[in-house]
Amino acid sequence: MSRGKVTVVGSFLVGLTLRAERFPAPGETVIAGDFDRGPGGKGSNQAVQAARLGADVEFVGAIGDDDFGEMAVKLFASEGIGTSYLRRTTELNTGLGFIILDRRGENRILIDPGATGSFSVDDLGAARDRIDSSDVVITQLEIPVETAAAAMEAAHQAGATTILNPAPARELPPAMLSDIDVLTPNQVEARMLAGLDAQDPRDDLDVCGLLLDRGVRCVILTRGAKGATMVRRDGHEHVEPFRVSVVDSTGAGDAFNGALAASLAGGEPLTASARRAAAAGALACTKLGVIPSLPNPADIDKLTANS
Repeated sequence: MSRGKVTVVGSFLVGLTLRAERFPAPGETVIAGDFDRGPGGKGSNQAVQAARLGADVEFVGAIGDDDFGEMAVKLFASEGIGTSYLRRTTELNTGLGFIILDRRGENRILIDPGATGSFSVDDLGAARDRIDSSDVVITQLEIPVETAAAAMEAAHQAGATTILNPAPARELPPAMLSDIDVLTPNQVEARMLAGLDAQDPRDDLDVCGLLLDRGVRCVILTRGAKGATMVRRDGHEHVEPFRVSVVDSTGAGDAFNGALAASLAGGEPLTASARRAAAAGALACTKLGVIPSLPNPADIDKLTANS
């Protein structure tokens, strides 16, 4: 796989994590442990995953001028991620995420966007040359929706492959989906983007069809332990899951998306890229903490070869 250019337009947040036997009920206090503090945010995690898989990665975003922001600078330097378009501000704190894990590795997450919430279309304009030269541009919805939409529009106009990881699910401008080559929702996010109730019982393929009708060229519906389903106008195919022992599922989606971006940027076909992405997502569940769990190429090669 060649070293393609991936531009990640997204969020950096510091994750503060606790593990408990179960999630607390409203008004209840539960004793927890295994406190961990580390770098996170969907954009940052996806950038790290893409860089670990050999892509030339540039991160475009905003952080605070504080100790947590310095954590971002050190992380990106250690992972070989470009930061020419990373804005630092004294007006807002670096974003924070509060994460609770239960004994099964399931999670509950709260986010304070901080500086990430101020990342604007004007900030994006400074990175236009990088976007124009990218093979893949990927964004998420932890940044303002108008900024994510502008990133997809600019990348689509430049001829880059565009990936939207629509998390957390939010209402999108009607024209935005027509700029998306690959949309990677989970089952709840797909329904919300299609204008349905989150628990709508209709078939997943019908839901994906609604998104294709709105202009998306491919939907890769992530289904956790059931793998993923890739849906296009010319048909659909199932991406089989990889069986692993789950310790912490927090980084699975980011590993999937970062690996997908790196593989597509490197010239791999969509089906092969989706399979490598599924392997990365599975491997990210096998260790505690997101950054330590993001796999390298050898990890993915070993898992795919044995499955």
